[in-house]
Amino acid sequence: MAHHHNPTPSLRMLPASARVATPWKNGGGKTWEIASFPPGSALHDFAWRISTAEVDVAGAFSNFAQVDRILTVLEGRLELRYVDQGSSVILEPGQSHAFPGDTAIEGHPLGGAVRDLNVMVRRGARQAEMTTHCPPHSPGATVIAIASQPSEGFAALDAAVLEGDTSPPADFVGYFVSLRRA
Repeated sequence: MAHHHNPTPSLRMLPASARVATPWKNGGGKTWEIASFPPGSALHDFAWRISTAEVDVAGAFSNFAQVDRILTVLEGRLELRYVDQGSSVILEPGQSHAFPGDTAIEGHPLGGAVRDLNVMVRRGARQAEMTTHCPPHSPGATVIAIASQPSEGFAALDAAVLEGDTSPPADFVGYFVSLRRA
């Protein structure tokens, strides 16, 4: 299999303005897909998927068998309740929580609507890591940057695939998701 190396690193932009809202798998909220792989894959056959969502009412998370998730709160405060364990986690803006997609979890917005960033990977196929600083270039990893506020060339929630050893503009503030084969 031929490997193509891009001699000039580039930012492949994924503008927020181009996203289309779709209902959650369980109908309890709205989601906007940022990127998924393979391209055009559906909720039952993606290797990975990154999206934002709005949570304005309490309710159960959709069940995703064999999927690992990382949820980051962008705006608002969200309580994640583990239904079976009777425990919960409260996320403030900028905080992330990783959990299995096939665990019974409810999201309870605290004091208003919540906007979150959602990373899902097919367990055993991909692994994801979420950071707030640009990770060192690593061959074989896909890195997607998601802006939490406007910066040079980015509106809030715009995303870009960092190909090669590209990095975002110096004034970029947001999140970096590194995806690699498990």
